[in-house]
Amino acid sequence: MPKFAANLTMMFNESEFLDRFESAAEAGFTAVEFLFPYSYPKHELRARIKDLGLSVVLFNLPPGRWEAGERGIAALPGRESEFRESVKTALDYAEALECPRLHVMAGLIPAGAEERDFEATYTENLRYASRAAKSSGVALLIEPINTRDFPGYFLYRTDQARRIIEKVASDNLFLQYDVYHAQISEGFLVETLRTNIEIIRHIQVAGVPGRHEPDEHQEINYPFLFSAIDATGYSGWIGCEYRPRGGTLQGLAWLRPYGIKPVR
Repeated sequence: MPKFAANLTMMFNESEFLDRFESAAEAGFTAVEFLFPYSYPKHELRARIKDLGLSVVLFNLPPGRWEAGERGIAALPGRESEFRESVKTALDYAEALECPRLHVMAGLIPAGAEERDFEATYTENLRYASRAAKSSGVALLIEPINTRDFPGYFLYRTDQARRIIEKVASDNLFLQYDVYHAQISEGFLVETLRTNIEIIRHIQVAGVPGRHEPDEHQEINYPFLFSAIDATGYSGWIGCEYRPRGGTLQGLAWLRPYGIKPVR
């Protein structure tokens, strides 16, 4: 049976971020993920997690100037020093929160740019980061993101991610497979999952096209997909990275067959 982690950046946004941990625990989740923890003191986040018996299973490296539209810096030439500092910061938080996985965002490239120039930077940065993460006992992940939502995002297909993972040649670099992004970019979900399951260390889900609940009101047959994931032997977490259509609790009915039954 799949095991699900609540994405606290998107879910339970009826509350302030620090209060969402309690909301997730009360709803029946035992694990959470989020985009970025860096605006909050490590000790405060750790205390909430420990008090509630939650596990943090994933968050992202610092993404550069997010408010200015940046979506990662790992593939951007000239930002190598900043990237290395971001690795240090993320690993510091990962240690405090006992988080075993970190996602590295590649970044946006200008229209018409030569991808090979960015790939060279990306590859070298990933080699550095994967070594640093391994020494800290943390796995490093890369995630293809669709270019409809993120125009210009460097990493946008599963085959591209696999080629880069093989090029980096680290035993600590893996694939983060987001079903929402993959459906928009390429489809063939079950085949792609089966083909790449040995390098997948985290899966995320959301409905297409609206990025809402992965329920019957969207185009992906998620019960079928979850059964196919189970059949591969995947035992990792599935992150619920979606924007609720309405109240978060009201939208959790799709999780009842999987053992999560909100108490309120």
